[in-house]
Amino acid sequence: MNQFVKSIVALGITSALTLSAVQAATYKVIDKGDVSSLKFTYSQQENNSGDMAISGTGTYNFPVQLQYLDEDDFEDIRFLADRDHEAVFELNDLEDFDALKARTPTANDLAWVVRFLASNANNILYQEVGDVYAMINTGTSTEEVVVFDQNIPGTDNLSRSTQDFINGITNDGWIYGNASAPYLPSDFTETDGDEVTHWLREFSSRAYVSVDNGVSIKEIVPPESIYGGMSAVLDMNDNRIAVGYASVQLGQSAAEFVVDETGGCADPSTLERMSFDACVQGIDADDYHINAFKWTLDENGNVIDSEDLGQLITPHVDDERVFASYAQAINNAGVIVGFADGWDDETETEPSEGEAQNFSYAVIYKNGEVIDFTGDHSVSVNSRAYDINDKGFAVGHITKSVNGDLRTKFYYVDTNKEEMSLVTPTDFFTGSSSTARAINENGFIVGEGEVETHNDSGSNPRRRHGFLYEIESDTFTNLNSFLPCDSAYKVIEARDINDENEISATAIVKAPRRDAKGELMVDENGDQIEEDVLRAVKLVPIPGGEQENCSVVVEQIERKGAGFGFMSVFFLLAMAIRRKLV
Repeated sequence: MNQFVKSIVALGITSALTLSAVQAATYKVIDKGDVSSLKFTYSQQENNSGDMAISGTGTYNFPVQLQYLDEDDFEDIRFLADRDHEAVFELNDLEDFDALKARTPTANDLAWVVRFLASNANNILYQEVGDVYAMINTGTSTEEVVVFDQNIPGTDNLSRSTQDFINGITNDGWIYGNASAPYLPSDFTETDGDEVTHWLREFSSRAYVSVDNGVSIKEIVPPESIYGGMSAVLDMNDNRIAVGYASVQLGQSAAEFVVDETGGCADPSTLERMSFDACVQGIDADDYHINAFKWTLDENGNVIDSEDLGQLITPHVDDERVFASYAQAINNAGVIVGFADGWDDETETEPSEGEAQNFSYAVIYKNGEVIDFTGDHSVSVNSRAYDINDKGFAVGHITKSVNGDLRTKFYYVDTNKEEMSLVTPTDFFTGSSSTARAINENGFIVGEGEVETHNDSGSNPRRRHGFLYEIESDTFTNLNSFLPCDSAYKVIEARDINDENEISATAIVKAPRRDAKGELMVDENGDQIEEDVLRAVKLVPIPGGEQENCSVVVEQIERKGAGFGFMSVFFLLAMAIRRKLV
């Protein structure tokens, strides 16, 4: 079962409504994400032993290398704070500019430096803020797995410029995912004699597996690794078969730009300002042809065989666009599902050079073929397959028009049938967007869906809650209805469910607020300030749990400017495979 990062909204409680409800105290919440160095954690996969893969973001005391900032940079930071501080929740204007320039900033001012660096993301002149952590919980504690990160030269600090995605954990305890290489400083002398520092990395996404809880990391290099290439392991079954994706070719436009001597990376005027490596660092996921892949591993995690699973479509010979396919999940029978770029017209067999293609579609990789089971593309304009159980039932979502708006709807499908037909059960309400993330061997499906009915927008999205759907009884339930009435947690999504019906989820909970250095914050009366945070949690069934009548407080969430914390969640999670995989 494969898990991905998500969209999460929760910024400051402004009011509350009380309404009657019936809740079932049939699940208890076990907090697995209280990590002292991070503000937010969120769940990924859980194996049948209860071990969990967990991601995190929102680093306290981020290791900013202030020695690489000059006077102009400090002035830009002061301008940023002066311009934005009234609109940014939790932060004030700069408190001590002289201390900042002396490289001893206050916590408030350190937060502005981090925001400044984040605003210069992908600018080779500035330190990168990666801030995505991979962690595992195999009992009572959650421990970080450092994948490819390294210490900044001359320091004892990891660069924290990597994005370490942990996509799952097998029943044998193997972990897998994809991570980037660290950005490290590299001195460069321009032709006019000026010396500058460029922050460079070797690759943006590299698949990895670990058989020993992250003590050792085995990387899986893509077949096309020119300028780094890309790869990821998105799922693995009990037979040590891993699936995911890998770059197979650099797109024509990017390949031409790299060797272009009149404006490209080979242009002498370009090389006066930066090294060739610095120039090609601008290549990203959208510049590669990406194919779904399957890897067979030995008992030590080494690749002993690999297979390119191919594409859904065969473009016109003169079509210069890049295309992608992804293998999202594999069951123990070796059946693989995922999604791939396809034509708007699913019946097209002789595409033109510019054939219409705007979306990706759920597919099954079977007998050397890539088979789209979405159905009529004019009705279901987009789709994803995220998981498949050993009985051959796959889950995901389709996108279709509902009351004139495009909405995602979760589905399940029996892939054993020759004519596969998607079943879209009733979810929270007709206009709710929902997606299914995982299914266990009991036919229990988990995911998340919208619970608010207002007209959503980028600045005012709808809140989401996790759900559980049982195929046999055709029962759809808000996961929060399973919790005790006095639960401090509000489950906003579920990423996985194991065969013990334990659910790996992410919830909102109150926690003491900390500043950018991780120190507790108090108000003018000396009382501890609290705030909403995201936590990775496990929902465990309570034997004999009974229904109870109670009142539920429905929190209205204020969507306005926030500190680097919640906005970083949107930014960093959006960077996960360009959000193409969510």
